[in-house]
Amino acid sequence: MNGHRLDLRSRVALAFAAFGAMVGLLMALSLMLATHDLGLRLIDETLNAELDDFFARRERNPHSLPPRTVTLHGYVRGPESNPAELPHYLATLTPGRHDLIIGELSYRVAVADRKESRYYFLYDASLQQKREQRFIILIAISILVIVLISAVGGFWLVGLVIAPVTELARRVKHRQPDVWALRLADDFSHDEVGELAHAFDLHLARIRAFMERERAFTADLSHELRTSLAVILGAVEILLIDETLSEKQKSRVARVERAARDMAEMGSALLLMAREERSWSLEEQACVAEVITEAVEKHRFLLKNKPIRITLQTDPTLHLTADRGLLFIALANLIRNAFAYTDQGTIDIVQDGSSVLIRDSGRGLRARHTDTLLPRHLSNHEGSGIGLTLVKRICDRYGWSLELTGQEEIGTTALIRFSAA
Repeated sequence: MNGHRLDLRSRVALAFAAFGAMVGLLMALSLMLATHDLGLRLIDETLNAELDDFFARRERNPHSLPPRTVTLHGYVRGPESNPAELPHYLATLTPGRHDLIIGELSYRVAVADRKESRYYFLYDASLQQKREQRFIILIAISILVIVLISAVGGFWLVGLVIAPVTELARRVKHRQPDVWALRLADDFSHDEVGELAHAFDLHLARIRAFMERERAFTADLSHELRTSLAVILGAVEILLIDETLSEKQKSRVARVERAARDMAEMGSALLLMAREERSWSLEEQACVAEVITEAVEKHRFLLKNKPIRITLQTDPTLHLTADRGLLFIALANLIRNAFAYTDQGTIDIVQDGSSVLIRDSGRGLRARHTDTLLPRHLSNHEGSGIGLTLVKRICDRYGWSLELTGQEEIGTTALIRFSAA
């Protein structure tokens, strides 16, 4: 029941109820055994008293008849008595005490020998058994009441005991980063809860310091990276319009330009991924078909003169609430891998109303991978898998699922399902 785990108060209340049930059950068993034993003792004492009284009357009058009442029946088997008068169920009984059931009635039987006669006294114990049954019902009701009282009392008592812990959990849960500098431990007593609050204060202070360093680092990195890339792209533009460069040199410069622009896009994506969730832009609508077409055209140079047939099917009606730059990076990474690691054959790019499928007949993956957990260094036949890790992070950010399957020298299939489509 991991998906429906009870809270602390409910667990303690159940523990109290179970403890109350166990104690009540032990007490009930003890009372039932004691009551049953006491009833047998009283019946046996009654039988002893009736036997002694009958023996005394027989001494005075040998022809005295045994008792015949509602609860007590007596029989005598002597040398002169008729054996047919003795019930057959008594004939086999030996001297002592016996429990006998006759039809729906239950009897306690006392058998005793006196001189040459054997005496049988039967006490009707049915009423005693009915009283014991009523007592059992009363005990069962008492146990239920004890369990209920224990559960309610445990729920109420644990509420008082863990109130400081509950308050601390509430404050930690709803605590915003802008008030992390305020100490939690100042509002709690100097006990175990206070120590826990102090530990939270230390961890929150470390997290706050880390966030400040990260914010400063991303700001400085963004400024320095953009400045350097702007200088590189400016120099590349000047070189590309230089008529003195040969075609081979211009091709190399164009390669530098593409690398610089890819670096700029990657840097922007990484900086955006480093921001907190509340700063994400969730209002932008990105057309998936347009992003796919743009990514295909941008990386078409990787195909060069390869004998590859590309099949492109898109649905322009699919728009996602996501940052267009991150969507482009995710799809462009998968498309670039398909273009770069396929030497011949086919590349199919199919986008419908809820997913994008990119399938190639290239070099495939070094290891089969059928789930959505991409290891950091999963790679194609060549190159590293850092781009795939970034794709996975982008998918996780928006709640999309990424499935990557393939086999070496056979091909790779990448599937993104847009759960928020």
